Amino acid sequence: MENSSIEQNNLEKSIENNVEIIKAILGNPADLIIRKSSIGFIENKFAMIYIKGLVNEDQVNNNILRILELNKKEIKTDLFDTVYEEMIALTEIKKSQKLKQVIKTLLEGDTVVLLNEYDQAILLGTSGGEFRAIEEPQAESVIRGSRSGFVESLKLNLALLRREIKDPNLRNNTMEIGKHSNQKIAICHIEGRAKPEIVDEVVRRLRTIEIDFAPDSGFIEQWIEDSNLSPFPQILDTERPDRVAYNLTKGKIGVIVEGSPFALLMPITIGDSLKSIEDYNQRWLISTLLRFLRFISFYMTLFLPALYVALVSYHPELIPTQLLFTIAASREGVPFPSLIEALIIALFYEILQEAGTRLPRKIGQTIGIVGGIVIGEIAVQAGIVTPLMVIAISLTAISAFTLPNYSLSIGLRVIRFGAIFAATILGLYGIILVFIMIHIHLANL
Repeated sequence: MENSSIEQNNLEKSIENNVEIIKAILGNPADLIIRKSSIGFIENKFAMIYIKGLVNEDQVNNNILRILELNKKEIKTDLFDTVYEEMIALTEIKKSQKLKQVIKTLLEGDTVVLLNEYDQAILLGTSGGEFRAIEEPQAESVIRGSRSGFVESLKLNLALLRREIKDPNLRNNTMEIGKHSNQKIAICHIEGRAKPEIVDEVVRRLRTIEIDFAPDSGFIEQWIEDSNLSPFPQILDTERPDRVAYNLTKGKIGVIVEGSPFALLMPITIGDSLKSIEDYNQRWLISTLLRFLRFISFYMTLFLPALYVALVSYHPELIPTQLLFTIAASREGVPFPSLIEALIIALFYEILQEAGTRLPRKIGQTIGIVGGIVIGEIAVQAGIVTPLMVIAISLTAISAFTLPNYSLSIGLRVIRFGAIFAATILGLYGIILVFIMIHIHLANL
């Protein structure tokens, strides 16, 4: 049946006809459950329809099916109204004549009840099924703080957020995206803290999304951010409800996508990407020092290999004499210039890091540590790179791990290669030029 006809059609008064129409629209799938029975001693039949795996079956069996089948009430008024208002013990209950609304209800994991000789359906909020249990966030390690992380259920994620913020001004406005997936997204903010014009702009950008399916909130992030060519994240992603709650109280806006455990926060600055919610659980002096350390790591990740290339190639007079002799001695057997040397070892470490990420966790950690040591040592013994270059790239990789935002660390890994090329062409002047360009770009963002 075409979508246009679905939107225009209403239900019929025959259960059999309505059931056949629903089965035809959905393609008669194996997980479509249709139960037909009678309401107590009344001859009128009913049909209960749901999709297995998307509903809470205990609720369906105990609060709907059992109550209707064992009903002993005498129907004094209209049967449909009696069932709708008195018999079914659920809080989320609606009625509709539209076939489109019935199909949408089934696909969202709710249950539909049809009564014979009535052209209306009762729509029951029974969505549930199996979800991943609430556990510690995988992408954001927790030392001191809440260990609850978002899951793939939008309802459960909004409940986790409500546990953190018990403010009646918390607003959760929902809309749908995806031509085929029809995924729900929630725009969260605290009324009176978030600027209304920013909330309206977020909603406007979300409504412009034209996509068939969004498997993760990262698709939404790329669609609504200001500059999709920038290597820096303009929207913060997090698995932690406490981090979302804190930022909402600061006037930011959160977006939670059905099927994704990562919430989005906006608008942000570069400083937000360098902060961790655990900073507020420590004394102010310790937190300040930790943030200062992350800023140092930020610049080390960007410029440490480039600084080595610039000093060796253009400015050896800036290197202490004893260290200069050591570098000169280690470079005697190296056949490549410092640029090729830096690119080779940096590429090795990037491949190792990507391999460690994709492999199972226990194997990946072993590959990352052992592979880095073995390859670095063999490369030095083979005379391909110098020990100082291995140290510089290793410190760069470790510095990237100190950043609490993974999207930021990926962006810095890309810019690092640009800084190496600039240092090869212009030396320290190239590094300074890249430094200025980065900060101008961040100021514009």
